Amino acid sequence: MLNPLEFIKESIEKIKNQIGDEKAIIALSGGVDSSVCSVLVKKAIGDNLVAVFVNHGLLREGEVEEVCNTFEDRLNFIYVDASDEFLGALSGIEDPEEKRKIIGKVFIDVFEREAAKIQAKFLVQGTIAPDWIETEGKIKSHHNLALPGGMVLELVEPVRELYKDEVREIGLELNLPESLVYRQPFPGPGLAVRVIGKLSKEKLEICRKADAIVRQEIIKNKIDKELWQYFAVLTDTKVTGVKGDQRDFGYLVVLRMVASVDAMTAHVPELPWSVIRDISKRITSEVSEVTHVSLSISDKPPSTIEFA
Repeated sequence: MLNPLEFIKESIEKIKNQIGDEKAIIALSGGVDSSVCSVLVKKAIGDNLVAVFVNHGLLREGEVEEVCNTFEDRLNFIYVDASDEFLGALSGIEDPEEKRKIIGKVFIDVFEREAAKIQAKFLVQGTIAPDWIETEGKIKSHHNLALPGGMVLELVEPVRELYKDEVREIGLELNLPESLVYRQPFPGPGLAVRVIGKLSKEKLEICRKADAIVRQEIIKNKIDKELWQYFAVLTDTKVTGVKGDQRDFGYLVVLRMVASVDAMTAHVPELPWSVIRDISKRITSEVSEVTHVSLSISDKPPSTIEFA
């Protein structure tokens, strides 16, 4: 059984021994895994850790402000707005795997530029147990990552043996805000994989608004801690609707809400119908481009949690 205080103490010592007086860099997403790692490493090496928060233009409503407000005074913090760079590279791309590859490439380009500025020797990553279990299995604890420009960084992975619920325990012990500790997992490619088909600023904004409504209603009804993830997907399907006395032709939004312990499997629990109905009504009335809302009821497996 995890003892948070003991884990924190042991982790700080391990990090000190590994990094020493060198500089380290972390890509801070605002999720609980990278946030916990940032605070642990900061406790170990102080301002020799630089936390870089890259805005790729694919974040949820209010996310930039929340992350900046939480960490600007806690860490040696750098905010990089690279949204135009990402959206330009993604222009015209429909395939979700191609989106992921492009986002990964642009992210490494942006991140490498920041790492070169501070001459970092170590890269801190918020890898947790399901990440490597679902990929190749046993990966070395400390291995090197060669960035495209030739820079070689040694990896530091403070929470790689933990599961999400255990990372949250550590976060609470480190006095991180509950809103961050219990923040639902969010994919690295962000809304790029929740907007089906080609991306545009308009479609991203539609998805962002619909997603914000989902989050507001789930939290208001106090069922957020019962769910692993809850979000809106903007499909590339358009359907007929009626708004006022006129025919409308707008987007179909799909609601996805699942319960899980570690994301290895997930199921759609019985959800209060009143909440689903209120979410649907709000989206179709407040997001003018949407005419229909549906609910995904497929478990993982056979489905994945994300749509794309």
